[in-house]
Amino acid sequence: MLIDYDMPLWRPPSEADSFIVQATLGCSFNRCSFCAMYRSKSFVIRPLAQVQAEIQTVARSHPAVRRAFLADGDALAAPTDHLMELLRALAHAFPRLERVSSYALPANLLKKSTDELRRLREAGLTLLYYGIETGSAELLKRITKGATPEAMATGLGKAKAAGLTVSATVILGLGGQAYWREHIDGTADLVNRLELDYLSTLQLMIDPSLREEFERKFREPFKPQDDRALLLEQARLIGRLDPPAPLVFRSNHASNALALAGALPRDRAALLAQLESALAGGVRLRPEWLRGY
Repeated sequence: MLIDYDMPLWRPPSEADSFIVQATLGCSFNRCSFCAMYRSKSFVIRPLAQVQAEIQTVARSHPAVRRAFLADGDALAAPTDHLMELLRALAHAFPRLERVSSYALPANLLKKSTDELRRLREAGLTLLYYGIETGSAELLKRITKGATPEAMATGLGKAKAAGLTVSATVILGLGGQAYWREHIDGTADLVNRLELDYLSTLQLMIDPSLREEFERKFREPFKPQDDRALLLEQARLIGRLDPPAPLVFRSNHASNALALAGALPRDRAALLAQLESALAGGVRLRPEWLRGY
């Protein structure tokens, strides 16, 4: 390993071949009751000179890097000028660089102006991964997401105005048996207000270390959905999605029982047909032992 990474290290599945740049450590919010990714870390913005030195180290042995991902979970919490310097260092070190991406928290997009986001886009940051999770205002409180549907719509609108590509995720099963309709309908309502480029679903998987916290913050006993119910959630979501611009839809994350891929609204009928076949037992679901984050 060329870099001594601060573990654990997380990145989106589509960044498997990217150069991972730990611009920050951990997550500045780190209170979502369903997420254990950075609970073992304290949030830190890493010194600029240290990260720049790591970029140079990688450039000497791998000058043909085409993609880079700014880790950990909250790189956009760093000051804009700090991020601009990192993006300049990446562009200078890797002449063939085509894409730089990062996770984005709701607070990140609210705190930065559209002009700041546009500057970052022009410097090379082109893609943001954003966890919507749910469009239900009540469920957002129960999972301590730290955001409202209105706040997410505002922030994502700024990202779009700045020319950034947004890949958003929602979590099937997040409302359990009691609130699944509110979860799906609220999520569809929110997504239908946004101009997203990509939308993916994950299935809820609570780390055992967070089980007690998740149920306590949910404020009532949580009854999880089974696979059939999750497929019905997926069908209800796809049936209600009518985005203002075409988007790429995926459920190929390893947590999902059924992998789907298409574009909405174009492929709505085909996606619903696949779900209907799965509900009828005509499609084999991913075994539970193969699922994970």
